[in-house]
Amino acid sequence: MSAHQPPRPTAVPTDEESVPTGEESVPPGAGRVPDARQLRLVLISVSVALMAVVASVSGLNVAQTHMAVEFGASQSTVLWIINIYTLALAALLLPLGAIGDRLGRKPMLVAGLTLFGVASVVAGLAPSAGVMIAARVAAGVGAAMIMPVTLAVITSTFPEQERGRAIGVWTGVAGGGGILGMFLSALLVDVADWRWLFVLPVVLVVIALVMTLTSVPDSREHSAHSFDAIGALVSTIAVVGLIFVLQEGPERGWTAPVTVISLVVGVVAAVAFVAWELRRRDASLLDVRLFRERGLAGGSVTLLVVFGVQAGIAVVLFPFFQAVLGWSGLLSTVAMMPMAVTMMATSALAAGTAARIGARATMAVGVALSALGLALMALFVSVDGGYPSVLAGMLAMGSGMGLAMTPSTEAITASLPRAQQGVASALNDVTREFGTALGVAMLGALLATGYRSAIDGRLDGVPRGAADTAREGIANAVEVAPTTGDHAQALVRDAQQSFVDGWQQAMWVGAAVLAALFVYIALRGPKSTTAVDPAPEGGTPEHVAAR
Repeated sequence: MSAHQPPRPTAVPTDEESVPTGEESVPPGAGRVPDARQLRLVLISVSVALMAVVASVSGLNVAQTHMAVEFGASQSTVLWIINIYTLALAALLLPLGAIGDRLGRKPMLVAGLTLFGVASVVAGLAPSAGVMIAARVAAGVGAAMIMPVTLAVITSTFPEQERGRAIGVWTGVAGGGGILGMFLSALLVDVADWRWLFVLPVVLVVIALVMTLTSVPDSREHSAHSFDAIGALVSTIAVVGLIFVLQEGPERGWTAPVTVISLVVGVVAAVAFVAWELRRRDASLLDVRLFRERGLAGGSVTLLVVFGVQAGIAVVLFPFFQAVLGWSGLLSTVAMMPMAVTMMATSALAAGTAARIGARATMAVGVALSALGLALMALFVSVDGGYPSVLAGMLAMGSGMGLAMTPSTEAITASLPRAQQGVASALNDVTREFGTALGVAMLGALLATGYRSAIDGRLDGVPRGAADTAREGIANAVEVAPTTGDHAQALVRDAQQSFVDGWQQAMWVGAAVLAALFVYIALRGPKSTTAVDPAPEGGTPEHVAAR
């Protein structure tokens, strides 16, 4: 066993579980290993539940204008309606993941789906922005109950030889589900009404709830230690502070008092959390000593960067499709689908690849492909080249992210004991949420800076007021262009070219970050995803962290 690995608490089977025996821990399921049919149903159940959560993260982005008009809300309020869901979700993942381990994963999943579904119905019928925000908070809490449990159910139910493939499906849904959700949301907004956006998550929740009640076995773990309530509270404060900074910094300004205060609170709480968890050691919410292991550290860093780049790509691609190519929101979302489909397909294949060539090699290949995709987009994107100029890069990005995500996720879950799979899953999810927020903030800022720098030299002769508006962004430039008389056509063209110039700057920075990640994985990536210690005398084998 790893020198840093704490003793494993013993799993206590529920009425539906059997006592683990033999070389593999027997997954829960009426005293027997679930057969192939039940495993498929379990995987479908948790994937549908995960899809409901992930689709709701990005779905409302396509309805910002509709909400502003109907509620008479400011842009800041609309952004709060969108972001408060992610904030609540990220903040509560670790505590609720740990509670799910103790109280039972199936009850936690059922409760989370119920709360999430009710909150989605209320949001769909909300008469005001205030009610909508409250409903989104409740939906975020429900999502935080669902998301870590879906992965924990997989790791505690599937036998080891099937686990990697199942995790691959899970990571594919987690990675591509947001884009698929945006497509369905854009379609609903175009053909119906923005409030129909909430029909999709409600339908998914009903399906997942029925399948969970009939197909998902229960499992819970026993711990000799009391729940780490202080660690849970401090971790929540840390996540809220840091995610708030990344979400609100671009809107309020990075030096605004509320941004600075949130950053200080988040950093202080994060340091306090680490210090407290080191003091609690084996009784901690999250044993931070395990980050010394290659598996946990390498998997977390990879997911942080890969999801950050993916989110940043979306920030760049949508305005390119809409403002540069002149496409509708629905068509722009359709244009993203090849990357999402490729990502989901390679995620499902990544487990087999990792079994053949190793987790570290698979992660390295995935990161290298992702970097190649960014480089291809930076090299070939152009105003006149249109969609074909970015398609090859998108496909390379999707393939690379799919290959990198599955072994990274498996490395994280393998690094914590079975009794803490809810915490392991929550850590995996928190890392993704941080990466997403960081990528949007970083690549978005790089794009905006590059755009302003490029367009400043192309505004000669444009009236001052229109020039100032054009500097704010490409959408602003396109909107103000008709007021500039003879300069209208040239201003639109210059704004489009300036956007491409800013795009290239952001993509090269992203490629450099991925190149650094490639070197890190090559040197410090996990050597394997899971291993099994020989059974101690009279006992059963134990999974150990990826090294």
